[in-house]
Amino acid sequence: MSDEYIRKAFLMSVNPDCYDEYKTRHDDIWSELVDTLRNHGARNYSIFLDEDTGNLFAYVEIKNQQSWDEVADTEICQRWWRFMKDIMPTNDDFSPISKELKDVFFMK
Repeated sequence: MSDEYIRKAFLMSVNPDCYDEYKTRHDDIWSELVDTLRNHGARNYSIFLDEDTGNLFAYVEIKNQQSWDEVADTEICQRWWRFMKDIMPTNDDFSPISKELKDVFFMK
C-alpha cells in the first residue's frame, strides 16, 4: 500500500439557525467516532462553514476509498448521522446530503 493519502473534498450544508449547534456538536465529537475514522485511514479532517450561505466545505485525507466507504456502515457513523439529521439536510438513510468536489489543483 502506498504511503500517499487520497485528498477528498466535499460540500454539505447546515440549517441557517443551527450554525452554533453544528459547531457545538463537533466540538464535542464522540471519541468512538474519531477512533473509527482514524482506524479506517482518515486524517486531517476539517470542515469549514460559510456563514453567508450555510454551506460546509469538508476536507479529509484517506488511505483508500474502500476503507473510507466502510465508515458509513459502522454503527457509530450511523448513530452520528441520526444525531445530526435535525440540523442539516440529509438523505433517506440520514447521511448528510453531500457533493464530492473534483480535485483540480494541489501544491506541495
